[in-house]
Amino acid sequence: MPARRLPSWVWVTGLTAAALVGVTALAAQADQGAHPVAQAKRPKSSAPASPHPSASPRKSAPAAVPAGSGTGRRIVYSLAQRRVWLVGATGAASRTFTVWPGTVSPAPGRYAVSSTDPSTTGTDGTKVENIVYFTVRSGVFIAFSNAQDGSSPQPSPGARTGAIRMHSADGDAVWKFGTKGTPVSVVG
Repeated sequence: MPARRLPSWVWVTGLTAAALVGVTALAAQADQGAHPVAQAKRPKSSAPASPHPSASPRKSAPAAVPAGSGTGRRIVYSLAQRRVWLVGATGAASRTFTVWPGTVSPAPGRYAVSSTDPSTTGTDGTKVENIVYFTVRSGVFIAFSNAQDGSSPQPSPGARTGAIRMHSADGDAVWKFGTKGTPVSVVG
């Protein structure tokens, strides 16, 4: 009996899933931690260290606030850079850091913090805190938050989550900065 060939969509789906896992793992290794604009002592994370630590840490200047992200006091979130900026009234960033997005992303545009929640359990079952909600997309709430245990778990395959996770210290900063009504600018 001849061997059956799998449909091409099965191969494409499998290769796409494998590529996403690989890119996510590499991105997590490349961006280990926050990059505050202001000089601040970097907090120690309770998350496990990378199994492949870098021999020499990467030194880079803080990323500039994206052009076209608005003016005045606001939170800026770049989908492409997986980065958040807390921008003061003068237009200067007081803090910037990398994040781990969920599986449902907000569309580029202007939003405002709609509500906050000190702690809850995320749709992925992780206990989270410092939840700052700013939109809903496809029935999924989009919010900044951090895991209470400091981890950065990857969303389960097939899960629909709008969590934009960050390190605990960054979650504290967004919580203090992002009061109800604070503008949020999402850029591509």
